[in-house]
Amino acid sequence: MVQVLALLLFFYLLLGTLQGSTTVLPHDFFFRLDPLAGISAMIASRSWLMPMALGAIILLLAVTAGRAWCSWLCPLGTILDWVPSPRPRRDNLDIPSYWRQGKFFLLFTILLAAILGSLTLLILDPITLLFRTFSSVILPLLDLMIEVTETLLYRVGPLQPAVAWFDSLLRGIILTEQPFFLPNLLLLTLFAGVLGLNAVRPRFWCRYLCPLGGLLGLLSKVALIRYKVNNEKCISCRRCAITCHTGAIDPGQKFAADAAECTVCLDCVDICPTRAISFSPQLGLASPQPYDPRRRHLLVSLAGAAVGAVVLGVVPHLNRAEPGFIRPPGTDEKQLLSSCIRCGECAKVCPTGVIQPSASVGDWDGLWTPRLITRLGYCDYSCNSCGQVCPTGAIAKLSLDEKRLVPIGIARIDKTRCIPWAEGQQCIVCEEMCPVPQKAIWLHGGGRGRGRIADVLRPEVIPDLCIGCGICEYQCPVEGEAAIRVWPTAAPV
Repeated sequence: MVQVLALLLFFYLLLGTLQGSTTVLPHDFFFRLDPLAGISAMIASRSWLMPMALGAIILLLAVTAGRAWCSWLCPLGTILDWVPSPRPRRDNLDIPSYWRQGKFFLLFTILLAAILGSLTLLILDPITLLFRTFSSVILPLLDLMIEVTETLLYRVGPLQPAVAWFDSLLRGIILTEQPFFLPNLLLLTLFAGVLGLNAVRPRFWCRYLCPLGGLLGLLSKVALIRYKVNNEKCISCRRCAITCHTGAIDPGQKFAADAAECTVCLDCVDICPTRAISFSPQLGLASPQPYDPRRRHLLVSLAGAAVGAVVLGVVPHLNRAEPGFIRPPGTDEKQLLSSCIRCGECAKVCPTGVIQPSASVGDWDGLWTPRLITRLGYCDYSCNSCGQVCPTGAIAKLSLDEKRLVPIGIARIDKTRCIPWAEGQQCIVCEEMCPVPQKAIWLHGGGRGRGRIADVLRPEVIPDLCIGCGICEYQCPVEGEAAIRVWPTAAPV
């Protein structure tokens, strides 16, 4: 029940991350609870992030009851429990123990990269991975499928009332303006891989790869409440070892359990026919097991992580395919790269879907950070939600009046594609759509239309007034690439 309630709370907050909506808890509650995201962001930004301090609760839980977060509260862990996995044989309960250092390698890489100012690999944080997959891929795909189905069914007259009712029921919850962005399929592929690894071992991700699990596992070595087996009662039936989701129990060591791997699910207590297993307070460091991350394993992981962190720091300087991106309003590029935990809250709350994760090979250091794709959407003149939901301050919390004055880019007209300029036909869409009170796009005469006597009005951008919201590009009727595009203010003309 605790697992189900925690998962329902996660999806409630995810679906409630919308412009103008309020939820019982903050939209980013699970990110605030995530100690890996909080520690990494504080290290990279060299600042204290008060909202992320809530993660101390989970750290305290780890030194009290071990990796209980992983079995009881982690939404990804709950989903993995429901994904079918092969039942291990009595003579083959686990794959080589050194595979377990994978999660420590990823943990150390993330932390060392954070020291160098890079948070790119936080996409492998379980909360980030799950939230981004659903908010950026699954929900937009579901939205698209529902709308296509509704369009087809609405053509049948008798079904129209039912279709309209169904649409009104989902509108603003699942049916939003969030477009499907093709590069986000990489997120879906990564998530599918995490689920698919369950075909090798139950909770393969939790056992061998989860960096948050690695952090909590290290703390669990000194947990107050730990697994204990009464060898006098134990009849060596091996049921506990077979049942254990993370392979923490070793039959070769008199069914002792590795405190760093045990997630305190209590299934072993339920399955034991002689009640030989219990969880009770124990002082001191947990006794080492053969598959513990021994000193040598930890050193290997740390050395590999150091190399990986240096590579993460060097790669961004090897290739810069683009001069820069249009970022959310009030964003400082350096602050964004060192504070953004890739949570995707800003993209989910955006009412037009203009905020999408960067997927450029030339922007490795900023991979998965928010950028504005102004052909997909536009920065709503009456919205400042992205800054309000950002848990780390990577996007500034601007008031609506402040946000309206902050330029995020500048629009430029390609006169070889613009209908009035290139074809001599009337089109004033960009001027009409411009939300700036003084109008950042000016129309002037000076050209004859084809076969017409009246002058054709031609648009010109007034740079001092343009804030780069992108609605002109979004609404431009030219097929394919728009005739008016928004560029970063520092981009060359």
